[in-house]
Amino acid sequence: MRSLTTAATGMFAQQMNVEVISNNIANATTTGYKRRRAEFADLLYQDLRRVGTQSTDSGTIVPAGVQIGVGVKPIAVYRIHEQGNLQMTDNPLNVAIKGRGFFQIDMPDGTTAYTRDGSFKLSPDGEIVTADGFTVLPGITIPENATSLTINASGQVEATIAGQTAPALLGQFQMANFINEAGLDAIGDNLLTETEASGTPTTGNPGAVGFGTLQQNFLETSNVNIVSEITDLITAQRTYEINSKVIQASDDMMGTISQIR
Repeated sequence: MRSLTTAATGMFAQQMNVEVISNNIANATTTGYKRRRAEFADLLYQDLRRVGTQSTDSGTIVPAGVQIGVGVKPIAVYRIHEQGNLQMTDNPLNVAIKGRGFFQIDMPDGTTAYTRDGSFKLSPDGEIVTADGFTVLPGITIPENATSLTINASGQVEATIAGQTAPALLGQFQMANFINEAGLDAIGDNLLTETEASGTPTTGNPGAVGFGTLQQNFLETSNVNIVSEITDLITAQRTYEINSKVIQASDDMMGTISQIR
C-alpha cells in the first residue's frame, strides 16, 4: 500500500521540522541568531490515468486523470534575516547592527567569516576580537592608556587618550553585505561563510546606502519568537501523530486482507 511509505515520508519530514524548531528554541538567547524555517515539497506523482489523454478513438479527452502522490520531502531550511531586538549592555565593546550587514572576522586559516554578533573583547595586545580571539577586521587596536572608547553609528572608533584633549581616531569598521543572505553557510560560533549561493560580498561603511548603522553599548538579540515556535512545535507534533495513525490504519487494512479465508 502506497499509504505506508507516503505516511512514513510525512513522519520523517515532521521529525526534521521538530529538529529545526528545537534548534530555534535552543538559540532563543543567542546573540544575533536568525531563526530557521523548514520548507517542504511534494514528491513525484504516479499516473494511474494521465490527464489530457484520449479516452476514445473519436478524440474525447480525459478531463481529470488519476494521480497518486507518494509523499513529501524537505527542500530547504531557510534562514530568516529579520532584525532582532537591541538589548542594552553598557559595555563599550558591545556593538549591535541596526539594518543590513555583517561584521567581518579574520579566521586563523586566512579566510573571512561574517557575523551579526557584536559582543567583542580585547586581546592581550589590545586588539578588538571575538569571544574566540579572532580579529574583527580591519584590525583595530585600543591603546593601553585609553580612558574611554567610542564607536559611532558610521563605525568610526575613537578613544580618549590620557594627557590628550581631542579623541584619537583609531580605525573604521567596515561591514559586508550579500545579495542572498540566506545562502551563507553557518559554521557555528555565530559565524557564517560565503558560498556560491550567497554571492560575493559587497563591503562598505556602516550607514552607507544598503548598510545598517552601529549602536554601541547594545547587542542584537535572537529574532526567535518563542510563542510562534511553540505553536509550530505543537502543529508538527500533531502532524507526526496523524501520519503515524495513517500507518496504523494501513496496517489494519492489510491485516484485514490477510485474514480473509
